[in-house]
Amino acid sequence: MNFTDTITMVLKRKGAVRLLSIAPERSVYEALEIMAEHDIGALLVIADGRLVGVLSERDYARKGILAGLHSRDTKVSEMMSSPVHTVTPEQTVDACMSMMTQNRIRHLPVVKGDQVVGIISIGDLVKWVISGQAQAIEALEGYITGTYPG
Repeated sequence: MNFTDTITMVLKRKGAVRLLSIAPERSVYEALEIMAEHDIGALLVIADGRLVGVLSERDYARKGILAGLHSRDTKVSEMMSSPVHTVTPEQTVDACMSMMTQNRIRHLPVVKGDQVVGIISIGDLVKWVISGQAQAIEALEGYITGTYPG
């Protein structure tokens, strides 16, 4: 598990995750309810089967609360981030981390053609890298102590 691994590998390790979404004409309050119920920080915004935006907790805090908007009276389309930065399953962990850092985002939808096949968070990528480092440390300890296979 290292920086050159693909997002396909990260998604496989993450396991089958239900992709949650909301329509742009729904209220921000409804979106927040879904995020709270599923303990997630962002929600895909889908219209006519196409990804049109992402609504995150950060969007709500900055574009909603600070602007004095009320979540029950505000449509998702008014607060979502769009256009959406996306990645493909073939992109690397390193490329995705760079994209997230450069664009100051925490969630990336994974698309194959026009179809959303997953979503990754910065937390998913950090876990991936830490897991790889733990494996490397374990192998080095085994090598040093003479218990390394081979």
